[in-house]
Amino acid sequence: MATKKAAKKSVNKATKKSAKKTAKKSSVKKVAKKVTAKKTAAKKASTRKYSPAAGKQVETEMREMKAGKLKSGRSGKKVTNPKQATAIALSEARKKGAKVPAKKS
Repeated sequence: MATKKAAKKSVNKATKKSAKKTAKKSSVKKVAKKVTAKKTAAKKASTRKYSPAAGKQVETEMREMKAGKLKSGRSGKKVTNPKQATAIALSEARKKGAKVPAKKS
């Protein structure tokens, strides 16, 4: 008798677990569909973060850096890091009034 009850309990537990898993999967799929629908709607409505003028400024500064002509503001040392060249370009673009997001503080 005890073995039959134990067998029934293990079968019941297994079916409950599988039912829970399938319920979770279906709810996850529904949520994922909603999120992707929201993302696509947001993508269509978004605008540029950086203006084309800011992109041109970055291009010119990168060329100067590669040619060895780009120098940092205070010390006047040559700039060799591309990230620093980009930062300088965006800073100059801000000064000229191009559309560039504000610096992170």
